[in-house]
Amino acid sequence: MKIGQGDQVKGLVSILGFACLAWASGPELERAHKLYNLTEFQRSLAVLQAIPNKDAAVYELMGRNYYGQGEFKKSTEVLEKAVGLQPGNSDFHLWLGRAYGRRAETSSMVTAPGLASKARQCFEKAVQLSPDNLEAQSDLLEYYLEAPGFLGGGFDKASATAAQIARINPAEGHWAQAKLAEKRKEFSKAEAQLQRAVEMAPHQVGRLIDLAHLLAKQGRYQDAERSLAKAEQIAPNSPKLMFARASLYIKSKRNLHVARELLERYLGSTLTPEDPPRADAEKLLKQVQGS
Repeated sequence: MKIGQGDQVKGLVSILGFACLAWASGPELERAHKLYNLTEFQRSLAVLQAIPNKDAAVYELMGRNYYGQGEFKKSTEVLEKAVGLQPGNSDFHLWLGRAYGRRAETSSMVTAPGLASKARQCFEKAVQLSPDNLEAQSDLLEYYLEAPGFLGGGFDKASATAAQIARINPAEGHWAQAKLAEKRKEFSKAEAQLQRAVEMAPHQVGRLIDLAHLLAKQGRYQDAERSLAKAEQIAPNSPKLMFARASLYIKSKRNLHVARELLERYLGSTLTPEDPPRADAEKLLKQVQGS
């Protein structure tokens, strides 16, 4: 069947119109990403909400912004839309799982189990879609370790996931083994595994913080301080390190005046979405001010 010239023109106009819409949302999406990376969640959302033709990427970033604001129900709602539009995206399932997980943590005993199960299903789907997704494997490991058996948790599943993490990244594999050992209260084994993780990734500040937390749990505060001091040599102005040190001081009821100063510095710092939320720091600051 021969297409008429009018139909050809209509088709061309349609294609060009779609391309223009995609081009128009591109700069706005990029701007929203920049705002998100500065933890300007509300401003990022305003940009995204103004985009007329929202695609999966727009909904996914909206979900992360709501997550950053602690609006976990809204986060799951828009992330469900992102997953519906792009069901094969592992990271979309990962973020949806995180949002359902936080909803479970902050909901009633009646609704928490169902939300937790949804979180597990999302993490498992993220891993199924991309077995090399290290973040998804790590979140799934922590779910299996923390959730009871009737919600799909368990050491056997966690051990299998830890093996997958080691396959992807040997240093993170030692972190995973440390999590398993700590859950079993095998603290010396957990410490040895974290030490191996630090040796294999000596510039990874997060692992030195993990080691400090483990040592502090055992009352080994001087050793914990040495671990944090090593982290400070690597990243002296790291907001994550400020928060970790303040948190340790408050939990151990030591150096509370220093903890207050660190939290005030933290709240005045330029943060990223990977840093602990400002709300958590504000909560700790109120705690230390009231002590």
